[in-house]
Amino acid sequence: MPVPLTSGRLQWTDVPLPLRARLEDALGAPVTDTVTPAGGFGHQLAAALRLVSGRRVFVKAAPDDDSLTASNIHEAAVLEALPPGVPAPELLGIHHAAGWTAVVIAHLDGPHPDLSPASADAGQIWALLEELTSSPAPAPYAAAVSTTPSTAAALHGWDELLADPPVGLAPATRARLPQLAELEAAWPALAHGDRIVHGDLRADNMVRDHDRGVTFVDWAHATIGPACIDAASLAPQLILAGHAPADIAGLLHEHPNTASNPDTTTAFLAALTGHWHRNARKPAPPGAPGLRSYQHRAAAAGLGLLGYRLS
Repeated sequence: MPVPLTSGRLQWTDVPLPLRARLEDALGAPVTDTVTPAGGFGHQLAAALRLVSGRRVFVKAAPDDDSLTASNIHEAAVLEALPPGVPAPELLGIHHAAGWTAVVIAHLDGPHPDLSPASADAGQIWALLEELTSSPAPAPYAAAVSTTPSTAAALHGWDELLADPPVGLAPATRARLPQLAELEAAWPALAHGDRIVHGDLRADNMVRDHDRGVTFVDWAHATIGPACIDAASLAPQLILAGHAPADIAGLLHEHPNTASNPDTTTAFLAALTGHWHRNARKPAPPGAPGLRSYQHRAAAAGLGLLGYRLS
């Protein structure tokens, strides 16, 4: 599946010179080149830096008063607290200067995974999710995410669409608005759990590292919750990558993370799809022109899955 196009991101030259100097001093060598990977919707610096020594690191940076800085710091705390064996990169450091903050993360060498039906990557990801949630989250991780509200628990959208149905809403969707809003309303009470949740699984938030295999990146939305969240989030992504909705609906019925929590899975899918469907109708935010198009396509994929679960 093609990853969303990057647009509007800060560049290395936008970072104040004092922070650039501090990073080069901490890394022990000057930066000679930067590469901004395709994908993602954030506007902060998110780039691979190549040093004169040949070493590469990944850096996220933004002004301290930018909302994404809090997300970057949250991600750093999560990476530091994740237990050994979790498919995540290593945190290398946090640096502050000139009213900016930079988070330095180990560079992963490889492409985004291929989620299409012809690839084995999706199967590896399903297995990783089962392993990731096989036991409760350890105490350091639970503490790291405890101070940040879960974005997954707050997902909604059908409630607003039911209250004021937009012109052009598909008749089949309009007819199901009361049912979808009811399912979504049940989600907050079901959102509690004790498992590690990445919270934003898409192809562009994973790297098929040449040494480590598929690794999850961008842990800014990490939280604690029921085991089904990441598996259910992955399902619409597989449809966008070319899998038949009926096949993915079958996987959700079979995978341990979702089969053991069918009601929670359905309520979460309803809330996630409502979030996409509502937000896809809003103007594009600055620096993320591809976001609304992605949300429109993801909403359609999620509705396809809900059609199978509710029939």
